[in-house]
Amino acid sequence: MNQKKLEQLKKKLSQEQLNICFLKGTEPPFSGKYTNNHQPGRYLCVVCGQELFTSEAKFDSSSGWPSFDKPSQNKNITYQDDHSLGIRRIEVLCKNCGAHLGHVFDDGPTHTGKRFCINSLALDFQPN
Repeated sequence: MNQKKLEQLKKKLSQEQLNICFLKGTEPPFSGKYTNNHQPGRYLCVVCGQELFTSEAKFDSSSGWPSFDKPSQNKNITYQDDHSLGIRRIEVLCKNCGAHLGHVFDDGPTHTGKRFCINSLALDFQPN
């Protein structure tokens, strides 16, 4: 990322958001403002505003992070192998800007079998 872009992002995002979105950090469990959000609406990338998830796909996973069973559109996210903890996980990123969002697991309770475990700090919420 070039210096000009970094300076623009520093004006828009908090240090915690920069850490999560670009240094692949994770917010502490149960600390995110969207973990218990039950309003109808859309979840957008905090960096670029791309729509990522909808409230219809959100469920309570009791994991401490907002969880979704599918993205609003598959074309809006991308995946990457993550071996940072010594195990294989699948990282979820915004396809538009490359921001780290969280991870996806194959233990979801719905017909998709997926649990997108996403950091609240990587999201903006737009109510219906």
